[in-house]
Amino acid sequence: MDIRKLRYFITVAEELHFHRAAEKLNMTQPPLSQQIQNLEEELGVKLLERTKKMVRLTPAGAVFLEQARLIMAQLERSIQLTQKADQGIFGHLTIAFVDSASGSIMVDVLRKFRVAYPQIELTLREMTSSEQLQALEDGQIHIGFLRYEDHARHVSFRACQMETLIAVLPDHHPLASQTQVSIRELANEDFILFPRHLGSPFHRLVLDYCREHGVDPRITQEAIQMYTIVNLVAAGMGISIVPSSVDVFQRKGVVFLPLAENPPSVPLYTAWRTDTNQEVISRFMNIVDECVKGNEQGPRMTKVNS
Repeated sequence: MDIRKLRYFITVAEELHFHRAAEKLNMTQPPLSQQIQNLEEELGVKLLERTKKMVRLTPAGAVFLEQARLIMAQLERSIQLTQKADQGIFGHLTIAFVDSASGSIMVDVLRKFRVAYPQIELTLREMTSSEQLQALEDGQIHIGFLRYEDHARHVSFRACQMETLIAVLPDHHPLASQTQVSIRELANEDFILFPRHLGSPFHRLVLDYCREHGVDPRITQEAIQMYTIVNLVAAGMGISIVPSSVDVFQRKGVVFLPLAENPPSVPLYTAWRTDTNQEVISRFMNIVDECVKGNEQGPRMTKVNS
């Protein structure tokens, strides 16, 4: 059905006068009358009763007027939303993050983006870095906050925050009262680490740091979530080395201590698809840039609460 016919009918139905309706539509009366007649023939019902003195809606015409108004309103809304989507101010993003990013710049980014673009729907998924890389490559997510980069087709990376490694100890540990701890002092401890097969670069970073200082960690437990690692430390199952942002998971039973031997930097990357939803993704990455610049004009080194 021609949308113009709906507009013509609504105008005639509101004016109940063909001549006034034609003037309002900037057309002559005969073509307007013909369009209404064509519409009635298309529907197979009489919409208007016409006499020389009056025009009025039939019961079917009254029902059709209500529905025609709804159709036109929905069409207008669809046009507006389509234009907003093209401008990047309406749409949807699926964003994944590693759990340690919960205490990172990501929180600031999400808060500012929600304020700036309330009509863009965000779906958040917690994933490991390796899971995010696969999801990005498969097009299942648009953006990820992850611990390492592994360039793939149609995926770009940017470091958005730099952290450091810190130690997590049970609060009853003999070293817990110190202001910092040497990695050599932890040589005989049971270590709880992130599984190698799910995040080999971070796993390797921790092992290389330990071995550089003469420590071959005895790994007795593995856990995927950093929060789980902190809980296992609280349970007395061992100690751990984690990114400094993990200290956001403050809880009874653990202490977070800086490492004495110049620990390596731990980057948090933002990764995004470059071949889809570009207007919306571009606006999100602009917010990321703003937050990075707001953190001392560059990737942030998080502070450790000792």
